[in-house]
Amino acid sequence: MAGNSQRRNRRTSNKKGATVGSGGKRRRALEGKGPTPPASARKGHVKNRIANAKAKQTQRRPVARRGGKGTSELVVGRNPVVEALREGVPATTLYVQQFIENDERVREALQLAAERGGINLMEAPRAELDRMTNGLNHQGLVLQVPPYEYAHPEDLAAAAFDEGEDPLIVALDGVTDPRNLGAVVRSVSAFGGHGVVVPERRAAGMTAGAWKTSAGTAARTPVARATNLTRALEAYQKAGITVVGLAADGEVEVGELEALEGPVVIVVGSEGKGLSRLVGETCDFRVRIPMPGGAESLNAGVAAGVVLYEAARRRV
Repeated sequence: MAGNSQRRNRRTSNKKGATVGSGGKRRRALEGKGPTPPASARKGHVKNRIANAKAKQTQRRPVARRGGKGTSELVVGRNPVVEALREGVPATTLYVQQFIENDERVREALQLAAERGGINLMEAPRAELDRMTNGLNHQGLVLQVPPYEYAHPEDLAAAAFDEGEDPLIVALDGVTDPRNLGAVVRSVSAFGGHGVVVPERRAAGMTAGAWKTSAGTAARTPVARATNLTRALEAYQKAGITVVGLAADGEVEVGELEALEGPVVIVVGSEGKGLSRLVGETCDFRVRIPMPGGAESLNAGVAAGVVLYEAARRRV
C-alpha cells in the first residue's frame, strides 16, 4: 500500500519539472546571416528576372513562330518602279506593257530586274495592266511586291538572348505612315537593335514605301506583328525586359534612364496622339526627350533614333 501511495503522489504532484532548453536556437538567431546576395540572386528583383529569363533561353533554343503574312502590293509607274528596284524592294514580277516606248526609265527597270535575278518579266497588253491597277496611271510598268513575312514578337527577344545579347527592340503604337516605319527599321539596324514590333490593326505595315525608306535595312532587321500590342509588351516584361514608353510629359529624361543599359523595349506612339492609354499604363517607365528648341514633338522615326542612340552609347 505504501508503494501505491508513493506512485500516486508522483502522478498528481504539481512540482514543476526541468525546463527544456533552447538548444542553441536563440544564440544562432542572433548570429549574422552573411553578406547580402547580389541583385541577380534576390527573388523579385528585376535583375533576378533577367537572369532567370537568360537561363531559360540557354536551356532550350526557342522555336520561331511566325507573325503572319502581309498582303501583296503593286508598285505603279515608271519612277516608283525604278526607285523600288534601286532600293532592293522585294519583287516577284515586273509587268511591262506591250509596245511600250522604250525610254531610259524602262531600260533601267529592265536592267535592274535582270541584275537582281528571281524577278519574272511579263509582257501584258495595256488593258490587262489597267485592270490590275484599277485604272491607275501605270505608264506601262507595274512591279508586284510579295506579301511580307512577319516575325512573332517573341522571336525578336529569343534571337537576342540566343546570341548572348540584351534585347533592344522598338514597338510602334498607332504609327500609320509606312515611311516612319521604314525610318525606324533603318535606325534599329544602325544602332544594333533586334527588330521592330507593330500592331496588326490600325498601324503601318511593311509596304513598298516602308521598304524604300528603310534603304534596304529591312532585309536584315525583322519586323514582328502583334495581335495585341499590350499583351506583347506584358510578355516581354515577364521575360525580364523593361518596357520604356516615350511621352512628352514623361517622368524621366532619356539621358537619365539607366534601364537603357539592359534588355529594353522602346515604345513610340504616333506624332499626334502619342501613346494609347493601355500601352502607356503598361510601360515600366515613361521618358521624355528634352527639346530646348521648343518643338512640341518629333516624328516616330526621329524619336526612335534619339533613344536608340542613347541606348547604344550606354551599351558600349
